[in-house]
Amino acid sequence: MNFQFHPKLLDTLPGYGRDAFVRDLSAGVTVGVLALPLAMAFAIASGMPPVAGIWTAIVAGFLVSLLGGSKVQIGGPTGAFIPIVYGIVANLGVADLLVATMMSGIMLFALGAFRLGNMIRFIPHTVVTGFTSGIAVVIALSQINDFLGLRIDSLPGEFFAKIKALYAALPNLHLPTLVISIASLAILIAWNRKAMRVRWMRRLPGPLAVLIIFTALNALIGLPTETIGSRFGDIPQELPAIGLPTLTLETLRDIITPALAIALLGAIESLLSARVADSQIDDRHNPNQELMAQGVANILAPLFGGFAATGAIARTATNIKSGGSTPVAGIVHSLVLLAIVFVLAPLASHIPLATLSAIVVVVALNMGDWHSLSPRELARYSNNYRYILLATFLVTIIFGLTLAVELGMLLASLLFIYRIADLTRIEPVALAAEESGDASRIRAWKLSGSLFFGAANKLETLLLAPDNHAEATILDIGKVISIDTTGLDILQTLHRTLEKRGATLLLCNADKQPASLIRRSGFLERLGPENFLPNLAAALERARQIQGSAEKAAHT
Repeated sequence: MNFQFHPKLLDTLPGYGRDAFVRDLSAGVTVGVLALPLAMAFAIASGMPPVAGIWTAIVAGFLVSLLGGSKVQIGGPTGAFIPIVYGIVANLGVADLLVATMMSGIMLFALGAFRLGNMIRFIPHTVVTGFTSGIAVVIALSQINDFLGLRIDSLPGEFFAKIKALYAALPNLHLPTLVISIASLAILIAWNRKAMRVRWMRRLPGPLAVLIIFTALNALIGLPTETIGSRFGDIPQELPAIGLPTLTLETLRDIITPALAIALLGAIESLLSARVADSQIDDRHNPNQELMAQGVANILAPLFGGFAATGAIARTATNIKSGGSTPVAGIVHSLVLLAIVFVLAPLASHIPLATLSAIVVVVALNMGDWHSLSPRELARYSNNYRYILLATFLVTIIFGLTLAVELGMLLASLLFIYRIADLTRIEPVALAAEESGDASRIRAWKLSGSLFFGAANKLETLLLAPDNHAEATILDIGKVISIDTTGLDILQTLHRTLEKRGATLLLCNADKQPASLIRRSGFLERLGPENFLPNLAAALERARQIQGSAEKAAHT
């Protein structure tokens, strides 16, 4: 393996000038102020204090831009991690979350180091759509507590327990909080729609505009709702204490599965974000370098009290629209967040949690691919497509992302095997009387497709047929694209079965891969090189020789 570590930043620095820096500076400031409300909202929704989200955005965002394989990728906490992170915090605690995040970082770095970045694209679209939309539903459910002001101290991570707790708390609905939540949601949706047509509004992201409006209202008149300050206290205006989390063998056993889920989701989302960005800037990211950068970010962010991070599609898109063209914009975005912590942190205590909840709800609404789940859209596709998509979607909501991805991949793999096996066919070849002999003791078959473990039973037609009169059975494998070891074994079984009947198996027209496996396995020697022919005509000539030899032996 040829290890390569080459950040995209190194490719953009030659020729980097003042004009490019001004554009990156403007984009970095815009994305930095947008990242502030999102980082706090995602942290709170994940069961973490808001300061954890801010430091995740600062540290991970800086490292992803500094070391990443994309020119414009912005890293940080994202909504997709909310169900996983909340589940770990609720069931195992914050310390184990930090360890799981660092373990996921090691896995991500290993994926990139071993150049496996392109393998993430093998995950079917149905699985990605299913669990992405499922995550959106889980995120929306997680916000009901703060959106309605139910004040449940500890919302369970398990789906049915969560629904039960929310239902039991509904009589405690806090009307002022609900009004603020609905007003925040309405203004945010209206702002985002209006910003598409009004240029000056595009310069102020919707989440930041809503945050400013309701934070100012709360500071001036004191809104009757819970705030960051009332629940979490003031955000410290200082660097967090750096420390390593404790790791034990028992902890390792409990967090290995969540760590895998974080790594898998982080890889999918970061590379998906980078691919979307490529289409907007006419560039090509390095997926392996991107995964290594994401790995480093997730290893180091927990040292500062941060948690899981990945490439953020919304912030990356904002960076591009704001003029960002190099990783410098992402670095500036992190420095802007750092400056906000040291200068404006006291103001954060006035931010209503209902407003942050509304911001997360809009993120969830935008995250889900609801069009793909509509009955009209589903009706356009096969049952297999619908089964995988809906199963992944429902299992994500009820049982969690890890099981959903595992189930989705399993179903997709099984259905893929079924489809490929269904394309493998064996058909008889009609031979003229002068070719097959008067006794018709030559049989010819044409095999097409892939002779692998899922389609090996297709040769049972030949194995089970009581064809005792045929001295030669020709198998034309010219349209077989590949053979695996199970397919090879079934060929060897066919050869032995025919030998016991006093017949000969003839193979012809073998393509490169099947011919290579037949030779390397030693099957060619057992079959006999004279019975491995280049084409059907040669196989028929060899079959007539076998038939003639059998007739001579019968006369003597």
